[in-house]
Order: sequence, then C-alpha cells, then structure tokens
Amino acid sequence: MGIEAVVFDIGNVLIEWQPERHYDRVIGEERRRAMFATVDLHVMNDRVDRGENFHAMVTECAAANPDWHDEIMLWHDDWLHMASPAIPHSVTLLRNLRRRSVAVFALSNFGIETFDIAKPVYPFLTEFDRSYISGHMGVTKPDAEIYARVEADCGLLPETLLFADDRADNIEAAQARGWQTHLFDGPQGWADRLLQEGLLSAEEAQA
Repeated sequence: MGIEAVVFDIGNVLIEWQPERHYDRVIGEERRRAMFATVDLHVMNDRVDRGENFHAMVTECAAANPDWHDEIMLWHDDWLHMASPAIPHSVTLLRNLRRRSVAVFALSNFGIETFDIAKPVYPFLTEFDRSYISGHMGVTKPDAEIYARVEADCGLLPETLLFADDRADNIEAAQARGWQTHLFDGPQGWADRLLQEGLLSAEEAQA
C-alpha cells in the first residue's frame, strides 16, 4: 500500500531547536551547563508542549529558582533565537510535496503560544494540510494516544503514513502503530527517502 500522507516533525526537522546553543552564546557554556544541571528546563518546556501557558510556566520556573531567574526568563524572551534558523532544504521538500498534491501533515511537540509566535516568522508552518500540535491536543509524543488521534482525525491507515522525526523514541512509537518512518538526521537523508518512495523527482528532492 502506498504513502498517502507525509508527516513532518517540526523541531530539528524544519526548524533548528537548540536552546543549549543559544545559552552558550549568551551566558557561556560553563554557566549554561551549571544552570541545566540545577534546573530541568526541558521538563518545564514539556509542560508548555502539553498545553500549559508559555509565559506562566517560564515565570513559575524562574521564581522557583531565583539564582537563575534572569537566565530562565531568556527561555521566554529569546525563544525565537532558540527556535532558529529554518532548515531550508526541508522546507523545499515540504513545498515540493504539496506541489505534487501529496498530503503533508505536521505532528509536533509544540506549545500553543510558541506555535503562534513561530508562524509569522516561519510562514511554511501554515502550509500543512493538517497540523497536529501537542499543545492544542493536550498530549505529546511519544505517547501512543497522539498517534491514535492523528489516525482517527485524518482517516488514513497507519501504513500509509510516512513520518519523519529526529527522536528515536518518537519514531519507535509510530512504528509500533504501523506507521512508516524515517529517523531524521539531516535533510539530505530525508530527501533521499522521499525520492526512494517515488514521492518526489530527483530535481524536486534537491536543496
């Protein structure tokens, strides 16, 4: 059975998501390492991805860790600098699939407010046929529920979905439901997979 929809993760597939890299630039690697060893900012961000308010979560975390208050607030104030830049080759692949009338979905762990912040800066985030954003769904990858809800909403069989994600646990959860998958480690490998599947021509798969 052929592919009926291509499903893109967003962070580190279409947009680089490297908070540590930004903190290294702003406060230095040594201080960043000390902060991340003390405060689990990714757990805070997981709550945002499950639908809790972005500003409230960062403010709450900063208040609970006064020694790092200003640095933690950068997670809010500098968020667009952490979620950047776009990965141009991946964006080209997305748009070329759509030109071919291949259904293209987003399935991403992303907060409600942060997705709204990102859309004006990255217009391709508005170009999906369907967007499954964890903050709006109240559940994150790799919970099996989020994949089940995608299937129920789009009405497609699992084996007709081809999903690209940079995290192995998210890929394994999709595989367990019968999805076809690609562990993303760069846009060229993803382009090669789309070419192999006959979804794009060699010219369309180029950067």
